[in-house]
Amino acid sequence: MNRYLKYGLWAFAGLLASVAAVVIYVALTFDPNAYKPQVIKAVKESKQRTIKLDGDIKLHFFPSIGVSLGKVSLSEFQSEQEFASVESASVSLKLLPLLVKQIVVDEVTVSGAKAQLIKYKNGKTNLDDLLGKEAAPAAPASPNASEGGTPLLFDIASVQMDKTALGYSDETTGARYSVQDLSLKTGRIANGIPGKIDFSAHIQSNQPRLDVTAQVKTTFTFDLEKKLYQVQGLDLQANGAALDITGLAVKASGDATVQPATQELSMRKFTLDANGIKGKNRFDAKLDAPGLNLTKDKFTGDGIALNAGLEGAFGNIAAALSLPAIEGDARAFRVNAMRLDVDMKQAEQTFKLKLTSPLTGSIEAQQFNLSDLRLALDATGDKLPGKSISSELNGSVQADLGRQSIQANLAGGLLQSQIKAKAAVNNFNVPMIRYDLEIDQFDADPYLPKKTAESKGLGKGSAAEPEQPFDLSALKALNIEGSLRIGSLKAANLKVAQLHVDVKARNGLADIAPLSARLYQGSVDGKASVNAVTSSFSLNERFTGVDTAPLLKDAADLDMVEGKGNITLDLAARGNTVSALKKGLNGKASVELADGAIKGINLNKLVQGLQNLSKDTRTQTLGVDKNEKTEFSEFKATFKVRNGVAHNDDLSVKSTVMRLTGKGDIDIGRDSLDYNARVIFAKTEQGKTATLPVNVSGSFDDPKFKVDYGALLADVARQKIEDKKDQLKQDAGNKARDELKKGLKGLFK
Repeated sequence: MNRYLKYGLWAFAGLLASVAAVVIYVALTFDPNAYKPQVIKAVKESKQRTIKLDGDIKLHFFPSIGVSLGKVSLSEFQSEQEFASVESASVSLKLLPLLVKQIVVDEVTVSGAKAQLIKYKNGKTNLDDLLGKEAAPAAPASPNASEGGTPLLFDIASVQMDKTALGYSDETTGARYSVQDLSLKTGRIANGIPGKIDFSAHIQSNQPRLDVTAQVKTTFTFDLEKKLYQVQGLDLQANGAALDITGLAVKASGDATVQPATQELSMRKFTLDANGIKGKNRFDAKLDAPGLNLTKDKFTGDGIALNAGLEGAFGNIAAALSLPAIEGDARAFRVNAMRLDVDMKQAEQTFKLKLTSPLTGSIEAQQFNLSDLRLALDATGDKLPGKSISSELNGSVQADLGRQSIQANLAGGLLQSQIKAKAAVNNFNVPMIRYDLEIDQFDADPYLPKKTAESKGLGKGSAAEPEQPFDLSALKALNIEGSLRIGSLKAANLKVAQLHVDVKARNGLADIAPLSARLYQGSVDGKASVNAVTSSFSLNERFTGVDTAPLLKDAADLDMVEGKGNITLDLAARGNTVSALKKGLNGKASVELADGAIKGINLNKLVQGLQNLSKDTRTQTLGVDKNEKTEFSEFKATFKVRNGVAHNDDLSVKSTVMRLTGKGDIDIGRDSLDYNARVIFAKTEQGKTATLPVNVSGSFDDPKFKVDYGALLADVARQKIEDKKDQLKQDAGNKARDELKKGLKGLFK
């Protein structure tokens, strides 16, 4: 037995010696660089590409078999333009493990690799000729099985890549992607063996916009038989810009285990931090998942916490979302107490929002339900009503993402109001919104921007800022239908009650009907429309029994007329600024008032003491006197509006002592007027009628009254002459009558 063993060992030693001798001989005599011309020619003939082998090719056979390359480049198909290149590369395999069908790689190193993949407009790529036709599908086999059925194991000691650049261009979409300065260092890569990975790269793209430098360090373990993948001690950092976010910084850490075959995911101590700048706003966010286990049948976890902050010109916002104790599976899950806290701090006020509710649903069905929603809002600030506001809403929200539907039903207090609200959203791509909102009362003024001195009027020497156009583009995609009812409302100092507004908007056209309310001892009823495609507006409203003085004062701070009556408006305009709308106003209007007054001038007083006026009295221009007014019992006028100018020619104003008629223009687009009126006084101190021409012109803020006393005196003088003529005729008639009587008496003596 010992003899056979002895002979066997000698035979094996001889075989090894023979193999070693052959390897040494080949290594000493074989020069792979001598075959460069044949390789270049073969590539040119078979692939119609040019390969350049500028560096040396080195082979080594023991204790590892491997190859090292110098600079190598490959051209595009039928072109000398470079497709891919590498500065240097090497790979070596341990020789002895190959005898037992194991691949053990000592080291793989690649430096200075470059490649540019292009997808042309015809759908082909610059890689198609290298890939050739697809091979016929092979029979399924174990990923580790060799032809003989014996597992073929591989083991890589390390991989090193540096100075690598990869690019991809899609000419059909214009998209471009690139990876620059790619660096990869790994430890041992083997089945079931933990190995370290250190990766970094500069990643850029234009669709979407991306310019990020990323670095990942972790320990990675895989088991191909169990199809198990693990990441431990993840350390991810990324900095740069993405979409419209600049100064982006992202960090992630934790452990994760994934088993795709069984659809299992486990996360431990996972955290994600992100911050950056979007426009003029700075944001930060942090996600914590201390423990989470997901399977196709069940998932449990210690919860998820998300904290986010936003800092901008409007203030600072901090939000915290908590999903503790998640239980269930993909078919049905439950979170007993979901909570969302939002704090917003501004210079003059602070808002705190708290939302709590159980959360149930189904991930498979994409259905989620907040069945007992509580929404609490607390606000403090010196300019808020009472310097403090506390509100609470209760209700429910259901979402069916599969059917693209969300429904909400809420009731309770919001700000200083009590509300009942129902809302539904369907079709997320082109949302269809339905709502029904009822509010008992609301004062919007404390929440509207305050008017500054600059907004009310510009001083001398100050330049007006360019008027900003309003944007109706959001209305073009809006599909909405709903009803709003408010018991009492104050907005922009305007006060209304029993407001009812129904809105239907689709394809850029919004119809508002009815648009009705009780206001200023009267009512308003009508409709309005907005066309976002043509930037046009229309209004058809009738004010009935409205007290005009407080209405004009509250709405426009105008103190020009008082009286109670009816106003009808049928107007339309087109434009994308307020001034353009005013100048493009067209339509008609009418006014009927009773028992009121024209404020700023007393026409009756102007003719008191008419006998004191002399022939030298001329036309006089008067300003507005807030303490004076001309009372009337009836005021009627109709207007035709064209290109922002309201023309009237049938003014009729009556009182016990005068009648007023007139015609003229009110230029709404330029906030000015030019109006000529004739005031006929029923009785002067001399007991005669008199006509006084009055012209009103200037701006709405500072109108001027031009009173023509000369015309008044001329009218009085004309009446005196007419009266004198009548008196002379009467005197002559009386004298002739007396002479006739005398003659008749003498005749009968």
